[in-house]
Amino acid sequence: MTSPIVRRSSNQSGQSKEPERASSMLLASRRFAAWAAEITLVVASGLIPFGIGVYANSRSDLNRVPLNPVLVVTERAIARPLALPVSYGIRNVAWPTNILWTIALLAPVTLSWWQLYLLAKTGRTIPKRWFKVRVVNEQGKPPGLGAVVIREGVGRWTVPISIAYLLWRYSFAFPNLGLFTFLSLLMIVGEGIGLPSRRGRRALHDQLAGTYTIDATRPLPSSLLANNRQAQSAGGNNEAEGQEEELTAAETNHSPNLWRRIQQNPNLTLFGVGLTSMTAVLATLIGTQVYIQIQQSQRATKQINSQQFLELVKQLTPNSGATNEQRQSAILAMGGLNDPQSIKFLADLLVSETNPSLLDTIQQSLTTVGPQAIPELKNKNQFLVSELESVGSAATKERELRQGRLQRNQRTINKILSVYSGKMEGVDLSSTQLGQSGTPGSSFFNLVLDNLDLSGVKFKSANLNQASFKGSRFRGAGEDGRWDTYDDVIADLSQAQLQQANLTDANLSRVLMNRIDLSRATLNRANLSNARLYDAKLNSTQLVGADLRNAVLERASLTGADLGDAKLNEANLYAARLGRVTAIGTQLSFANLTNTDWQGADLSGAYLDRANLSNANLSATRLAGAVLRSAQMENVNLQNADLSLADLRGANVAGVDFKGAILAPSKEDPADQFVKTPDLGSVSAVVQGVDFSKAKNLDSKQLAYICTQGGIHPRCP
Repeated sequence: MTSPIVRRSSNQSGQSKEPERASSMLLASRRFAAWAAEITLVVASGLIPFGIGVYANSRSDLNRVPLNPVLVVTERAIARPLALPVSYGIRNVAWPTNILWTIALLAPVTLSWWQLYLLAKTGRTIPKRWFKVRVVNEQGKPPGLGAVVIREGVGRWTVPISIAYLLWRYSFAFPNLGLFTFLSLLMIVGEGIGLPSRRGRRALHDQLAGTYTIDATRPLPSSLLANNRQAQSAGGNNEAEGQEEELTAAETNHSPNLWRRIQQNPNLTLFGVGLTSMTAVLATLIGTQVYIQIQQSQRATKQINSQQFLELVKQLTPNSGATNEQRQSAILAMGGLNDPQSIKFLADLLVSETNPSLLDTIQQSLTTVGPQAIPELKNKNQFLVSELESVGSAATKERELRQGRLQRNQRTINKILSVYSGKMEGVDLSSTQLGQSGTPGSSFFNLVLDNLDLSGVKFKSANLNQASFKGSRFRGAGEDGRWDTYDDVIADLSQAQLQQANLTDANLSRVLMNRIDLSRATLNRANLSNARLYDAKLNSTQLVGADLRNAVLERASLTGADLGDAKLNEANLYAARLGRVTAIGTQLSFANLTNTDWQGADLSGAYLDRANLSNANLSATRLAGAVLRSAQMENVNLQNADLSLADLRGANVAGVDFKGAILAPSKEDPADQFVKTPDLGSVSAVVQGVDFSKAKNLDSKQLAYICTQGGIHPRCP
């Protein structure tokens, strides 16, 4: 009896494939969920300690220490490829912040390697266990560390991120980090979707590493089971030989595909190594020959210049008999040599020569040399300053003579800086005397460098008193032509003396100015955003309309300064001294003002919303019409302060000392009508909802005003 042949219809076949498709969709969802959980764990391990560190850094009661050098190096290493601005100079943080940010750096690295180790040994990370997903090799076993590094390091991250980076780096949107983030996510998702292969759609990282991502709740696929049986049966009947072959097969499968190909094609590998070696030897020979020829050419040029130099020196000797015109021609020719010995000779001649016409020619010759003459002129400048100090401050003929020599040196440096504007990167004028010394009978030279590009010049510890830099730029965009990127060319003015200097409209953004002395200087409308002014002296300085957003002014002294209409949003003024400051209409939103001293200052109409004023001294200050919404004012000293019409809504006034403070608005003085006060709608909105229960030294008049205007206090009816 023959059995009937059963034919499946196409409908039945389609129905049998539906569970497989549903299972595939479910596995893809679980794979994505496991990957998202892995990333979340790594990111959270860094963000949590980083966030706690930021909070600790905002506390005013913690000691501050320099930022960990490891964090500084890491910050700069990240900044360069991502075109981020690099932070320079002293940067102090709270001591727990150093520890927490170091943990934020190490924790994601440690967690990532732990997940890679688990994946290599077991085929599953902790999130993959949660979502029942497993990674195996072609024999259905854990992939091994080598394959995992290829899978995760190369396939999943390096390839997609590199493609995204190249597209972003050379596109019109560089350095927009938002676009780079979008491109990176797009490439990572595209890589994870997978590419078609002989065994179904697999992600690129799985194809590179020879791995498969499978459902841990289901048996191994038939193709992997077949590979596993072949590997087990290849050893024969001998148990020892079988174990040895199994170990060899496992090692082979754990190794990267590239290494496997090298083992399978030794002749091709040998040919590649030989070709590479020959290319390296040939390149070395050619490079050596080029180097020898360059050295010979330089020696010949140096010998010719030496001969010309000796001939010119003979013409410039007093007993040479040369005419004034011949000596001028010799000086100009010596400047054209542009070598160290001629530059040194001209710098010395500038000091010793007395003929006015020849002095002008020497300055012209040194100016022709350009920035290369600066080092020798700087050395001579420092020597002349020490000579001038040795004769004392009394007005004598000897002092007048040495003073004249120093002035000639200073004028030459001034001229070179003026002529070569924008081409002075790396020029070092540290500890150079280019300004007034402030002593009786001092040099009357005034440095004038208005509307010039001085980016990249090092003025560290230089004397630039009473110099004029109106409209000058101390910062350039760098090679990429874009601002706020890693290659910005920035001057160094740390510890420089700029007393009574004029820097109106100057661009000092991100410039390093730690411990600079800008007392009585004029910086109206100057751009000082993100500048470093740690422990700087800005006493009686004019900063009207200046941009100081995100500037670091820790422990700076601004006593008597005029900050009217200046922008100090998010600036760091920790422990700064601001007594008797005029800050009418100044923007200080989100600024760090902890431990600052504002005694006697005028902050009328200033914007202090969400600023941190913890432990600040605001005694005897004028805060009429100031905006203090949601400000942190814990333990602030407001004794005898004028808070009439100030907006305190949402402010934290716990521990604030209100002794003698004026809360009730007084009759407006006609003389103060120019002070723009915020539109509060009604006076009752000033303290409405503010909790004064922990405030100190509130008298009965103040309490009555608080209670009637909507404030909160236990003694209010």
